Amino acid sequence: MTLTKSKYYFEALDNYPYSLPDCLEALNYALSYDPEDADSLCLMGRIYSEMLIDYEKAKLYFEEAMLCDVTNLNVPQYYIKCLLDNEDFHEAEKLIKYSLKIKGIDKSIIWLYRSLLSEKRGSLINALKFLNQAEKYCFTSCSLDSVKERKKFVKSKMPKKKQTKKKGETK
Repeated sequence: MTLTKSKYYFEALDNYPYSLPDCLEALNYALSYDPEDADSLCLMGRIYSEMLIDYEKAKLYFEEAMLCDVTNLNVPQYYIKCLLDNEDFHEAEKLIKYSLKIKGIDKSIIWLYRSLLSEKRGSLINALKFLNQAEKYCFTSCSLDSVKERKKFVKSKMPKKKQTKKKGETK
């Protein structure tokens, strides 16, 4: 990462998501200096995914970022979220499996997304199981609180067990 490109990338990052015109201007400068910078491509993917809701275009940027740097720690989490939002569940599952092997990645976020994948597929029990895994990799109180809140939410969606009266029981 050259100093000039870094300057523009950080300027773009600083403006995201509050000032998209300034963010895009700086990001285009950063990409003109290095069109294969995974972080800049990832931020462009985030803009298309999170702001413009153009998942197909976002996926192109995320794929390009992954091709440029397969060990980048930022790209997988945002790419997985994009795939989940676009209901590309099979692709998301493959990327999650790959991401868990990347040294240094925040595994709690990846397990959280694995839980979300199960939840979107309708398996709340598996979602809870994966949230338990996410909990093991939480190393800040903020991430732990987030996982616990998610567990509480998933549990609230589970069907309640009805109390059945035994035969011969009287009031």
